[in-house]
Amino acid sequence: MEDKRKLRRTRVLKAAMISFGGSAISCTVRNLTKSGAMLDVASPLGVPREFALVISSDDIRHECRIVWIKEQRIGVSFKPDRES
Repeated sequence: MEDKRKLRRTRVLKAAMISFGGSAISCTVRNLTKSGAMLDVASPLGVPREFALVISSDDIRHECRIVWIKEQRIGVSFKPDRES
């Protein structure tokens, strides 16, 4: 099977939060690239299509869009930063 990813993924194991509308859901970041991530969640139910991924330990916040969901895993792409 050929790997069609454009960027090499870095495996990580970081606690994070899916933040949206004043609410938050705990998750674990399993791998990371400059353009997206794979997250583990207890359940994908209630996770909106777009949200902020907050990794407090690294002081990182990415605006995200869900690309795929499979069981308790969610693939997200990071939205481009807006320039002022």
